[in-house]
Amino acid sequence: MRIAESNWMQVESYLANDDRAVIPLGSTEQHAYLSLATDSILAERVAVEAAAPLGVAVFPALTYGITPYFLAYPGTLSLRVSTYVAIVRDMLDSLAQSGFKRIVLVNGHGGNAPAGHFAIEWMADHPGVQVKLHDWWRAPRTWAKVHEIDNAASHASWMENFPWTRLAGVTPPAEAVALPERGSGAALVGMAARAYYGAGNFMGLHQRPDADMLALWEVAVAETRAVIDTDW
Repeated sequence: MRIAESNWMQVESYLANDDRAVIPLGSTEQHAYLSLATDSILAERVAVEAAAPLGVAVFPALTYGITPYFLAYPGTLSLRVSTYVAIVRDMLDSLAQSGFKRIVLVNGHGGNAPAGHFAIEWMADHPGVQVKLHDWWRAPRTWAKVHEIDNAASHASWMENFPWTRLAGVTPPAEAVALPERGSGAALVGMAARAYYGAGNFMGLHQRPDADMLALWEVAVAETRAVIDTDW
């Protein structure tokens, strides 16, 4: 049940029988030759496909996240941690007031980790409401499938290059990315990050055959569905 395709009366009827909700969490940030909205596209799509057979409500994605390290790449937008946590708080408060009691945050961006820490704090103040944070791309079965296909994979590499995150007319290089080793210095931000990461792929090939990608996607959808449906 996609909230974007529902009205409030339909949601009220839904809540008479089910109290689960899914909110995809994404970001708008550089992904090398892929869409700047890659994290949001993937989080929402995996949530929708996972929830569809269950009939569970899926809200539109929160398309902005915490990504200050990529601000030297035009098109990247970052929220402050305090802003992001405040937004997540307001969303959870609203869901709880509506009557949702089992909430899954399907996350597509590593920088959004504070949402998971905050969710635990929020649950302590809201007995009777459960919240899960599911990092879909690094969940155990999905991450194992990534390594089964090609363990040279990271941000903006082949593992995020699905038919629905590619851009028309853009052909990435055929060569794999191998960045120089770094010591244990401070995190790279701004132009230092851009100088080191170049186009933005952290490691590995830019693209693999669609058969590999669809096999990975099948595992990710099934694993996300299990998170939505079980262990409450």
